[in-house]
Amino acid sequence: MNNRLFPLLIFLLGVAQPLAGALAPAFGIGTPIGDATAGSAAPEQPLPAFFSIWGVIFAAYTALGVAGLWRPDQWPAPLGLPLVLAGAGNIIWMLSAQLIGSQPLDFVLLAPILVCAWWAAREAEALRGTRSLSVYLGDAASGLLAGWISVAAAISIPLTVRSLTWLEPTDFPWPMFWSTILTAALLAWIFASRISGSLWYFVAAGWGLLGIAFHNWLETGMHLIGHFTAGCLILLLTLRLTRGAKAGKRAA
Repeated sequence: MNNRLFPLLIFLLGVAQPLAGALAPAFGIGTPIGDATAGSAAPEQPLPAFFSIWGVIFAAYTALGVAGLWRPDQWPAPLGLPLVLAGAGNIIWMLSAQLIGSQPLDFVLLAPILVCAWWAAREAEALRGTRSLSVYLGDAASGLLAGWISVAAAISIPLTVRSLTWLEPTDFPWPMFWSTILTAALLAWIFASRISGSLWYFVAAGWGLLGIAFHNWLETGMHLIGHFTAGCLILLLTLRLTRGAKAGKRAA
């Protein structure tokens, strides 16, 4: 196989993903992705500004593709397929969210993205210590995507429950909040103990939790939930930085 094929696909996906997400707001086709939770009083949702991390993930994809096209001999081949599948799945999810707008379907579509992002992160972990720009960028792209998709899956649980029931965004705020936080914490533990020691995962996941805290401090008025979220974030990062990651130790 051409050793520039996957770098080219990664580059194209880095460009195509933001275009897919802009289908509704830029061209008026479908419903903008953020409209489903814009102004929502749901306590588990991040402040809209925190979704800007997608731009960083897309930039990492694009930079990884450029690096591979520039120096294909240093391209981390094991990352190619899972990152391509994750990027393609992300485009499908974005199109579904805008054109179909079914929360249960969107929740299901997150699963293959999460699996492929974690797969890519595991492959990047196996390459840790390799002195290559492409490897560094691959670690960043896979770790950021894995962390953010994990948060996206966690915050989608209450959204999916509400879409299938009569519940409103402010009904049972604490159970809905804890379903998100405990899921995010469980995924972070599994990732660090079984998948990868990448700190990029915790950068993205921590950013998502910080967004939830600010959403409750600034928009919902549920300040205590915001305080609990901040406390969980501090605990999560403290444990990661002080106790490390078992996956990283095993790979070493």
